[in-house]
Parts: sequence; structure tokens; C-alpha cells
Amino acid sequence: MKKFLYGLTVATSLVFATSCGDKLEELLENPNAVNAQTASPDFLLNRIQLDYQSHWFGLADRGARLTRQINQGSALYEAAYTAPNTNGVWTNAYANILADIDFLMPLATAANLQRHMGIAKTVKAMVLMDLVDSFGDVPLTEALNPANFNPKTDTGASVYQAAFALLNEAAGHFTAATSVGTPNDYFYNRNYTKWVRLVNTLKLKFFINTKLVAAAASTAGINALIAEDNMLKVGDDFVFQFGTTAADPDSRHPKFAGQYTQGGGDYQSTSYMWRLTEEKVGIEDPRPRYYFYRQVLANTTNPDEQECITQLAPPHYLVGNFIYCNPGTRGYWGRDHLDPDGIPPDGLKRTAYGVYPSAGRFDNNSAAPVNNNLLGGRGAGIHPIMLAAFVDFMLAEAALTLGTTGNAKTLLLSGITKQINYVRTWSLTTAEASVITAFDPAEQYNRRRDNYVTFVGNQFDAAANASERLNVVAVEYWLALFGNGKEAFDLYRRTGKPERMQPALEGNPGPFIRTYLYPNVYMVTNTNAVQKKDLAAKTFWDTNPDSPWIY
Repeated sequence: MKKFLYGLTVATSLVFATSCGDKLEELLENPNAVNAQTASPDFLLNRIQLDYQSHWFGLADRGARLTRQINQGSALYEAAYTAPNTNGVWTNAYANILADIDFLMPLATAANLQRHMGIAKTVKAMVLMDLVDSFGDVPLTEALNPANFNPKTDTGASVYQAAFALLNEAAGHFTAATSVGTPNDYFYNRNYTKWVRLVNTLKLKFFINTKLVAAAASTAGINALIAEDNMLKVGDDFVFQFGTTAADPDSRHPKFAGQYTQGGGDYQSTSYMWRLTEEKVGIEDPRPRYYFYRQVLANTTNPDEQECITQLAPPHYLVGNFIYCNPGTRGYWGRDHLDPDGIPPDGLKRTAYGVYPSAGRFDNNSAAPVNNNLLGGRGAGIHPIMLAAFVDFMLAEAALTLGTTGNAKTLLLSGITKQINYVRTWSLTTAEASVITAFDPAEQYNRRRDNYVTFVGNQFDAAANASERLNVVAVEYWLALFGNGKEAFDLYRRTGKPERMQPALEGNPGPFIRTYLYPNVYMVTNTNAVQKKDLAAKTFWDTNPDSPWIY
């Protein structure tokens, strides 16, 4: 009897335990969590694309400050770029974009979502190249393994090669004969011919960045791309388009949102504005009124608003004859490179972002405060990630440095023309169109463009040697890269140009940043992580001399 009762008790307990275990597992499974059974490949791809534009902007903004496209605060490079500075960029790349792509791939493969895979692999290739450009050696083969909390780094060269292989795979997905699904394509609205052209343009970027470590391969690769003639063309520009919603979520361009809500925001770069508005004496660049909006039309005389107007330039500025404090007298109000000063009451007087690319105001001499988020294009701007014009600038550089097919001057002038045309054409799609056409008729704009192109062509012809000709190309590429500091940062480290960049106000700001320190989120959670000695550590393709070669 006791045995029967014991057996019945055990059996009942096992049934109860099994039942409770199943129930507990059901209760422990978060109904809101995404898993392979509930995940939507469409929604995943949406998130990947949105996170990518944020990732790109995080690096582009830093590059713009380092290359004097906008002001870099702090007095020393090491104070401006500490290990925690890139926590967000690193986390977004690994925990969001790359992890989501790895999660998407088996779902897309099973459902034959070829176009989803093409977009995702293109984004992954771009992110991997960005990480190598920015940090050097980074984890890849051991990354994203949930069983490995301490992934080791791979060499930058091997990660670059992996990215190139992904580009080849992506092209195959875009041209596959059969594909299921219609992805929400935030960039090209499902025009896969343009995606293939982007893939080829990214290969051009691969070859131009690696030319110092693989000249023969870069030359052959670029010539093959030129022969194929299927890189980005006019109308193929790879940009991310923002909206005008101010909250839940804020869909506006981050530069507009940071400045037009209540004024203030970034300082523009004194030297960059000088290059655009004053350096080419007698020639009016048509772009400054699109790039910048002046809140005042004359320089202040009040040192409480801008103390540098009563101060002597630093000795190294005087010796080198560098622009200091203000670029001319017409109210272009910014700051010098690595200016650590506090913020005076100039938020409604300093030069603001214009209509391109952040969809602020076009500068028609109205000189009004930018403290109203209904002004200008209301923030419906773009991230100019890769424009058709950039192809010509890269090819001009390749022609000069590698001897690839093509005439460097022709390519240079084509790049300038395409970018100047794009600035106006795109700006006319914003709410500022009527303001632009009333103040700056097409005939006037085109005349200034043609005069500018002629002037630069004469500069190129007058250059005494290949280095000077490369500098002409680099200066014009840099001026065309407004809004894209990522490519500007690569250009500066790759070529050492533009020459005569405005130096820091401090005589010894430390070596120029060649790659960023590994972020804290990586260093404190990975026992295999080894921090760099300093910010002068280079990525694999940068074999150029140490600072002060660039500074």
C-alpha cells in the first residue's frame, strides 16, 4: 500500500513538475521579445537602415570637426577624444547594426529575400570599413558570438577584405533573377540598379583608401571599375532623407534640431568659411549662401560677444599667416580650430547651418535669428553619404597618384560642377525654394558656377608639380564634402591635404588623431581588449608619416 501511494505521489509530482516547467517556460518568454518565429525581416531591415544613418553621422560629425569643416572645441586633441567619446558609435555598430544583420540573414535566406540581403550586406560592408577607418584593428571573426564575451580583434586589412567580399555578395543579391518581398528601402526606393552602382562606388573607395599598401591592386581595380562604367552617376546620390516632425520621434536633420529650436548650436569653422568666401579673391563661390546662414551681416565690435576681436593671434598663426578670428567682415561668425573658450551671448548671432544639407535657411541677407523650428526647410535635410560628384574627385586623385585611366583635371572640374549643381537642385526641393529662386536666379547661380570652375581649372594648370595639383583636387573635394566629415577625415589622412589647414590655437595640441581610442564599453567588458598607446595609432592603410605631417 505504501509502495502504491509512493508511486502515485511520484508520478503525480513528475506530471505536475513537467506541467509547471512548461508553464514557467511560457511565462519566462517575453511576449514582446523578437525571436526567429516572430521577427519581421521588413522591420529588421528598417531598423538596420535607421541605425546605419545614425552610425554614419556619429563618425561624419567627428571627422568634420577634425578636418575643420565645423569647429572643434577643447584645446587638446586628447581632451576632445577620450575613450568614452565613441561608446555610442561602437555600441550601435556591434549591438545594433551587425547583430541585427546576423539575425536577419537566416530569415532572409529561408524566404529567398534577395533584395533584403543585398541591402543588409551593403550596410554591413560599409560599417566594417567605417570601423577599420576609425579604430584600426577591430573584432569580426569572434564578434557577435553569444558564447564569447571577449572577442579578439582581427587585423584591419582582413576586415577590409571581408567587407569587399560582402560587396560582391550584395551585388549578386541585387541582380538575382528571383526574389521574394519588397523591402522598405530608405535610400533608393527599391531601385536596385542604383544599389549596384553604389556597391561599385564603395569598391572605388576601398581601392582609393588602400592605394598606399596595395598600389598595383588598387590601380587594376580602379581601372576595371572605370572600364565597366557603372559607378554612381547624376541622380544616383546615396543620401538619407529626413522629415519635419519635431517629436515622437524627432525626424529632422540633427544639425537643424540642434540649432533652430532655440539658437546656439555648433560654431562654424572660421577657416572653412574663409576658404569658401575669401580665399579665391575676385571669385564668388555659389555655395556659401546654401551652406551657411548669417544671423548678422557685419562683424561684431563687442568683445563680450567675441573676445578674439581684441586679441592678437597666437605666435604660430602670425608666423604661418593663418586666418584668425573672422573670415572677412561680412558677418561670417565662427570659431578657430580647437578653441576651448566658453559660450558668450552669441547664440542668435553666430553663423548657423544653411539650407544644404540640414534644411535650415537660405542666406538671402535677411539676417534674422534662427530660433524658430518652422524656419527654412524645417529640418527636412539629408546626410550626403556618397554623391555622384565624389566619384569624380576620387578618380581625379587616383589619376594623379596611381596613373589610372582618365584626365585628372577633367575629372576634378566634373566633380565640382556636379556637386555645385546638386547643392542647388536638392535645395530647390525644400520649403526654401521660393526664397532661393527670388534671390539667386538660375542664370546668376550658373554664371558663378562657371566662373568658379574656370578659376579652379586655371589653378590646376598653374600648379608646379604633382603635389600641388593633388592639393587643388583635395581642397575642392574637401569643400564639396560639407556635411560629410567621414570622407574628409579619410582624405586628410590618406593624402595629407588640404595643405595649410588652420592649426590649433594652442601651440602644442598633441598629435593629430589618426584613429580613435577603443571605447570604454569595449575596454571594460573584454578581457582581451588592449588599449592603444595614444591617438596617433594608424589604421592599416595609413602608412603616411607621423604628425606633424598632418596636425
